[in-house]
Amino acid sequence: MATKIPRVPVREQNPELRATNFEEVSYGYSLEEATAEASRCLQCRNPRCVGACPVGIRIPDFIAALHAGQLQRAADLIAADSSLPSICGRVCPQETQCEGACILGIKGEPVAIGKLERFVGDWKIDHGAAPEPAPRNKGRVAVIGSGPAGLACASDLARMGYGVKIFEALHEPGGVLVYGIPEFRLPKERIVAREIEAVRRLGVEIETDVIVGRTLTVDSLLDEEGFDAVFIGSGAGLPRFMGIPGENLNGVVSANEFLTRANLMRAYDAQYDTPIYVGRRVAVVGGGNVAMDAVRTARRLGAEATIVYRRSERELPARVEEVHHAREEGIRFRMLTNPVEVLGDERGWVRGLRCVEMELGEPDASGRRSPVAKPGSEFDIDCEVVVMALGTSPNPLLSATTEGLATDRRGCITADEHGATTREGVFAGGDAVTGAATVILAMGAGRTAARAIDEYIRNKPHKK
Repeated sequence: MATKIPRVPVREQNPELRATNFEEVSYGYSLEEATAEASRCLQCRNPRCVGACPVGIRIPDFIAALHAGQLQRAADLIAADSSLPSICGRVCPQETQCEGACILGIKGEPVAIGKLERFVGDWKIDHGAAPEPAPRNKGRVAVIGSGPAGLACASDLARMGYGVKIFEALHEPGGVLVYGIPEFRLPKERIVAREIEAVRRLGVEIETDVIVGRTLTVDSLLDEEGFDAVFIGSGAGLPRFMGIPGENLNGVVSANEFLTRANLMRAYDAQYDTPIYVGRRVAVVGGGNVAMDAVRTARRLGAEATIVYRRSERELPARVEEVHHAREEGIRFRMLTNPVEVLGDERGWVRGLRCVEMELGEPDASGRRSPVAKPGSEFDIDCEVVVMALGTSPNPLLSATTEGLATDRRGCITADEHGATTREGVFAGGDAVTGAATVILAMGAGRTAARAIDEYIRNKPHKK
């Protein structure tokens, strides 16, 4: 029976070796391994995994097709609901979504849905049929941002028959997929660039180096450039800091800057001149996936790297897999620890991080127990670089330059469940609306907005 077949392990780089390079950690499944893992699926009549997927991929159907050797059909089934399977199969938190709902996981290990999605996505990139653009007969839509929300919205609209143009502020498309997620988790040329090329083949135009709010505005896109609607998928790239003494010292950086230098600007590659400084010891403050990405990057750049997190490991918001990989790679974890001051030397450079020990008190509004400082527990961590990985918020430039676009107290764009904002003809989704979240949630928001944009334009009175 399927329940007695053990989960097929995924081959990975040796931890000691991978801690010195930026090659992908996981090798993924071979066809034989993927077929064997697919055989474990029980093909539930009421599959809970589908309901737990933010975009509703028909998981048992694509797994059945994969098991039968019908790889193009498996790819088509996923494509009906997900635009970026090779990416989502690598970076989505399956353990709390589809795999977390798998029946097999109640008494054993769930089906490796994410690894199977990755296998099918990679097969499609290498062997699948190229997408065909639909006739352009339904109007024009501008998409701001080429991250997962923007790419998902654009590809769906293109399939519906719209002329779509993406405006990207950076010099390469991909948003957080290229500047935020490290090469060892998500290969840029082999995976991201080819997924983006598939979106281009649908007929989507992508223009880089365009800062909407400076080069163009949302108002000009609607009133002067002839677009029928605008989708804002600009993400949340404005970093947060703690507001403690010493944060202005040389050697204190946001995780956004640190990862952008390493990922988009290839600072880890000796062929590039992008400067990046790690010293001998790096302390990364935070416990999310971005913190794990930053600390594992610092380790690969040759530093002794430490996570500093104010709660216990049980409360770490990062994926279990990322924490496991970090520990294998020699990352140090200082839990129940909170910085109170960055210490500097006479030259204005970081020399350490003063912290206090914490203990967990009563639960806060999120349900997690609130950390409380222990009196008289101060101690210092020696380091030359401090990376702040404390979350991000949307850049206020777009809302400040768009008439009638409301935001909430966090600076996030206000949008309804369909992505409609307070400005007619303007829709938004992903991190620009929710704050920093996951790739799959951003994709889901982009696809939801695409349907709403289609309905809006079809019902929009034609200008005479």
